[in-house]
Amino acid sequence: MASTLSQSEEAQLAQTIEMFEVITQSQPNDYQSLEILKEAYSKLGREPDVIGTSKRIAQAYVQMGQFSSAILEYETILQCHPNDPDVQAALKQIENKSHSAAMQPAFAEAAAIPKAPEQGTKFTRKAAAGKTPASVIEDGRKPMHKIFVESKIITSGDFDLCWSTPDLAAPTNGVIEPFIQMLADKGILPLDKSLKLLTDKTRIAFLPMDKYDIDLELARSFPAETCRRWCVMPFDRMSKSVLVATANPFNQQAAKELAEATSNRLLWYLVPPPDLIKNLRKAFR
Repeated sequence: MASTLSQSEEAQLAQTIEMFEVITQSQPNDYQSLEILKEAYSKLGREPDVIGTSKRIAQAYVQMGQFSSAILEYETILQCHPNDPDVQAALKQIENKSHSAAMQPAFAEAAAIPKAPEQGTKFTRKAAAGKTPASVIEDGRKPMHKIFVESKIITSGDFDLCWSTPDLAAPTNGVIEPFIQMLADKGILPLDKSLKLLTDKTRIAFLPMDKYDIDLELARSFPAETCRRWCVMPFDRMSKSVLVATANPFNQQAAKELAEATSNRLLWYLVPPPDLIKNLRKAFR
């Protein structure tokens, strides 16, 4: 497969591997980044690295208690390497863990913080045209308030000062700066502290966007209004997945609007707002 790639495609894949190796080293349970890494290795024909990454994906699933997903990943490896001792041992351990878990009483999981935006949910164009009341827009205000105010990082007054809910019926005038950028601009909370807080409180991976080769044409294939209004940017494509940069990992309205524009799966990454704003302005002049 690698022989059919152009030099530029190989260079792009090499950059992707370098970037996502860094991400997955610091966040070993980030299975979506591991999937991207696995696919990049596969396209370059690096079979040993594909197998090694598959094992890392399965281990991430085990750490999160998703045993069925881990088993499926391991069984995929066994299709090509039926005698792999590491996989056989891992499957035995999963069997033991699954049995132990089944013997434990079940408790409801307390979800203090909602998950990052899920992909694939469709919404009507009527809603996008501004028919959705501002009070019901799921733009991440509640979970962000919980993280920043209820944890006593900032005051409620500072939150209200920096948070804005755009009018969906009104056209955007340029890129609307995200909440954490406003906090930094007003000297309330530095960006590095906001970014660390969000990465600590969510499972979303952090990506230094300034070191990535952004696909501006891909970004332009999505609605400019959505990208500017919510400060989100699709920046790369890997097979059936589109990578999206955001500074607000709880903005489900943005996820819905982008999902309307593509049939691909959306994978979200937290990025520094200045890099995001700069690239959005470059893509949508």
